[in-house]
Amino acid sequence: MTSPSLTAPHPMLTPEGKPSITDWTLTPTKIHLNHGSYGSVPRIAQQHQLELKARMDENPCIWFMGQAAAVGAARVGIAEFLKVDADDLALVHNASAGVSTVYNSLSFAPGAEIVTSSHAYGAVLEGARRVARRCGGSVRIADVPLNADAEAVCELVMAEANDRTALIVLDQITSATARSFPVEAIAAAAKARGIPLLVDGAHAPGVLEFPVPEFDGYWVGNLHKAACAPRGTAALVARGAFKEVLDPLIDSWGFPHSFPESFDHVGTQDITSWLAAGTSFEAIERRYGWDGFRSYSAELADYGQALIGAAFTAATGEDATADVGMPVGPLRLIRLPRGLATTHEDSHAIRAWISDELDIETAITTFDGEGFLRISAHLYNSPSDYEEFAEKAVPQLAHLARTR
Repeated sequence: MTSPSLTAPHPMLTPEGKPSITDWTLTPTKIHLNHGSYGSVPRIAQQHQLELKARMDENPCIWFMGQAAAVGAARVGIAEFLKVDADDLALVHNASAGVSTVYNSLSFAPGAEIVTSSHAYGAVLEGARRVARRCGGSVRIADVPLNADAEAVCELVMAEANDRTALIVLDQITSATARSFPVEAIAAAAKARGIPLLVDGAHAPGVLEFPVPEFDGYWVGNLHKAACAPRGTAALVARGAFKEVLDPLIDSWGFPHSFPESFDHVGTQDITSWLAAGTSFEAIERRYGWDGFRSYSAELADYGQALIGAAFTAATGEDATADVGMPVGPLRLIRLPRGLATTHEDSHAIRAWISDELDIETAITTFDGEGFLRISAHLYNSPSDYEEFAEKAVPQLAHLARTR
């Protein structure tokens, strides 16, 4: 199913001329359009991690006695990938762990407030509410329209700040709405007010050439999404005086040290994912180039969004366009037929139905009472993946909406 107005990019091939998906181990009977949630690890990095696990169990004493040094070395490599100073970066197991670290390290005065937005990730928002309950404060949520531009977002967020604001927490790339936020401008505005900023950059590594904005504050990012590191690999970056207050969530033998060395001591946790992360980064650079990934995935996401959106519009008579204000790289949003995925529970049920009945992995999200399809694009995807969704899934979803 193609349209004369749409130009499909040529599918990405390996240097050997094979389909790029052969560098991954994804189930061949499924169409995988949800890299943005859980990522996928290249074969070569999977193999490296298995070798590391075997080495760990060959002699646990030697492995764990040398683990802090190994983490420190991995931290340097990951900092190079993120283009930040290794002294400003600690490794954590996911972005939520990094956010929780900041929440638990800062001191919140009685009645303190945390400002975030209506696009905040659910777990991050719930963590902010927990902090607020603990200090008798509150969470102020800036209601940011889906199509808000950078200036409007900055104004709406900063309008919620006041003398009681102890922290601003914002997404760099939103999960439910697949859009970016002007975090640099908000960082400058927050600095002028003396308010620390925590940026949830869960989706930024790999998607952005420079994923960590230049500001004094906190940034967390997952490396298992676009960057394809083994899951359980994430970074917490802290700059300026703000990093001096950070302590690991779990007390271990790093207590004599300060950030980030204090985070290198993680007891008997399995940190093979951290040690194998560089293998993914290097393999993608060597075989495709990170610039190649970014250009291909953006072009493919544009194609998929236009094709599937047009199919939904033709099937329902409703405009499936979703103006996200500040679109980003390999993630795109498409409005679902009216009545579908209007709650989080329904969005999960529809996603599971699409997977079970149609053999397509997707992300179905809900924002402001409306349901959306969030598609991802990565090197292993090809135009045929989105064409098959348009042919196979769109009619079924349109029918589902009519019969509810």
